[in-house]
Amino acid sequence: MVAAAGESDASRARIADLLPGTRTAKPTDVARSCDLLLLTVPDDMLGNVVTVLSDSGAIRPGQYVVHTSGRHGLAVLEPAARAGAHPVAMHPAMTFTGTALDLDRLPGCVYGLTAEPSERVFTEGLVADLRGRPTWVPEEMRTLYHGGLAHGANHLVTLVSQAMELLAAAGCDHPAGTLRPLLTAALDNALEQGDSALTGPIVRGDVNTVRAHLADIATNAPHTLPSYVALARDTLDRVVTDGRVLPIRAAAIKRALEQAEQAAPRTTAPRR
Repeated sequence: MVAAAGESDASRARIADLLPGTRTAKPTDVARSCDLLLLTVPDDMLGNVVTVLSDSGAIRPGQYVVHTSGRHGLAVLEPAARAGAHPVAMHPAMTFTGTALDLDRLPGCVYGLTAEPSERVFTEGLVADLRGRPTWVPEEMRTLYHGGLAHGANHLVTLVSQAMELLAAAGCDHPAGTLRPLLTAALDNALEQGDSALTGPIVRGDVNTVRAHLADIATNAPHTLPSYVALARDTLDRVVTDGRVLPIRAAAIKRALEQAEQAAPRTTAPRR
């Protein structure tokens, strides 16, 4: 590690905590001083950062310029490539907190890779050095790849938070502890079995249970009702396709969801 750059006080504090002894410098100085430049800036800033560094002459021929964006591939690194650098997209499929906990999550992490054929060996070697696992993503599929990860991980946090709020409203003393074994089993089963892992009232065709859920959620947590209805509807579509619920029960559940949606006032999430 030659040097690191941080534009905010929080970024510089993380450098000091996670990379002790590493020199901090301006982005252009860091770029000029290293053979492998790792860019970990937000997606919307990445293009401008690459352009500024390239136009300033900080990017040089033969240098490796690697970004960790999931959405972007090689196109965003075109200014660096024109300067003679080797562009690589290397996205860790992992959630990070900005704390020391992140370091323990790197071994075994999968990296979504996009690179020119001539850089594949180098790129896979870089992942191996991090004790990670490679998966290659075509340039034109980067956004869809990242959308899948965001939908599965980021929206999962929202879903779990809503579930904990419902349990807390029901008087459960330890919502997280109650959900942990259930959600762990559900996630493991889903990853292994896909839609076959679906259980619960919709799969069983328990129309009255679904109606009761909708009524109580509308009364006690109306801000959660739209997401419950949306996910219940998609769950219903999946089990109908699989033939796991009788058509008459599926139709009744669909009507219940539509009625709950029509009756619900427009609400926003509660302020915290």
